[in-house]
Amino acid sequence: MSAIVVGVDGGGTKTRVLVADESGRTVGEADGPASAVRPGQADHSATVIAETVRRALGDAELGLIVPRVLCVGVAGVGREPERQALWQALAALEIADEVLVHADATIALDDAFNDGVGVLLIAGTGSVAFGRGPTGTIARCGGWGPNIGDEGSGAWIGRRALSVVTAASDGREPETALTGAILTAAQVNDVNDLIGWAAAATPAALATLAPAVISEADAGDLRANAILSMAAEELVLHVRALARQLFMDERAAVPVALTGGLLKRGTPLRKRLEQRMKSAVPGAQVQGTEVDAARGAVRDALRVLAGESARA
Repeated sequence: MSAIVVGVDGGGTKTRVLVADESGRTVGEADGPASAVRPGQADHSATVIAETVRRALGDAELGLIVPRVLCVGVAGVGREPERQALWQALAALEIADEVLVHADATIALDDAFNDGVGVLLIAGTGSVAFGRGPTGTIARCGGWGPNIGDEGSGAWIGRRALSVVTAASDGREPETALTGAILTAAQVNDVNDLIGWAAAATPAALATLAPAVISEADAGDLRANAILSMAAEELVLHVRALARQLFMDERAAVPVALTGGLLKRGTPLRKRLEQRMKSAVPGAQVQGTEVDAARGAVRDALRVLAGESARA
């Protein structure tokens, strides 16, 4: 039997797993709950990943096989302590012969550009941009987490919407259709109930409010439109910062890939983002192909496997 590799994309909303043979052909897959790493919770993330990997192996009828290489790209491991904690937790579970752990954006960058240059912008529950320049330098912008960053993300949009709703309730802002939409999305009856809801809300829970904001923006609500425009502006700044850092000038030709739940093709936020980039990052060349971070993780695992074969 050919060697088996596994690629994992672990985000703040869900975990996606692909099982592939040594030729790169997908033979199994599975989705699981969120596995983004929060400080001190690497063991929980590892458990979610391991369970989802086992289900993917079962889907491929390979439940008794130990994969040769497991490559995991997961949100929250941009810093070395978190990356090492997750690697140790996964290694202890013995779900693969070799385990690699990367930031989620790193594997998505691989799928978007392979070894080429470009800027990848991700906006889902959180947000981050990664880029690779002409000299091979890799740089990151954003991705500072839900407490002090993740501008333009689903959680950021949800938090801004809560502020607008409470301000409208006070009379500090005009009435807005967001009030009813957010109460419905949060499944509470009164604005005062949002205090307890928000105090207990995870970033993923805050991100569940984003569709309500997008819907009301489409319907013409001024405050919802303002939040969505601010989100697009924040995300454009990520791309422009990396274009300047890696390509010296935002007017230089810069391949740009967009991915994440908020930036799928045809979504309102993506449309606004692409329109804004025409003036803010005039050199941006937005790719139309979809980015699959789990596929990028499989590609990285296959590189490791090929290197081992070459040394054998």
